[in-house]
Amino acid sequence: MFLVKYIIIRNTSTVILFRVKCLCIDMYRRDTKKIGQIGEDIACQFLIRKGFRILDRNFSKKHGEVDIVAEKSGIVRFVEVKTVSRENTLDAEYRPEEQVHQKKLDKIARVASVYMDKHCHTDTDYQIDVVGILLNAKNKTAKCRLFEGVT
Repeated sequence: MFLVKYIIIRNTSTVILFRVKCLCIDMYRRDTKKIGQIGEDIACQFLIRKGFRILDRNFSKKHGEVDIVAEKSGIVRFVEVKTVSRENTLDAEYRPEEQVHQKKLDKIARVASVYMDKHCHTDTDYQIDVVGILLNAKNKTAKCRLFEGVT
């Protein structure tokens, strides 16, 4: 388990930058599973700062897995997190969230349906969201983008 602390250093309408204080990303940049875990931790903090309440993490069933289950404004959100580590720059042209293809969205929708049947009332609305994260190992920062209602 990692001990990670985050500080907001800039907040715009869709992007929040975090400075990672207690984690050497360089050591883990080649390990995609650990990068993914770091990204999910950052995404949780990002969503909390945007007014979301985290309900569950890494909810999995035989159909697939959802990284984060959250709630905001009475709507349950199933959030897929895509994280990429870049050594030198937070390249604005590369978008990790574009790696969430229709097949993955279909799997998330099936898992979301199972979650809703098990944990929520039938009249509760839900949607699929995506958070794309670019980690900058050199500066120890992360750029987060939230895309809501992805279909």
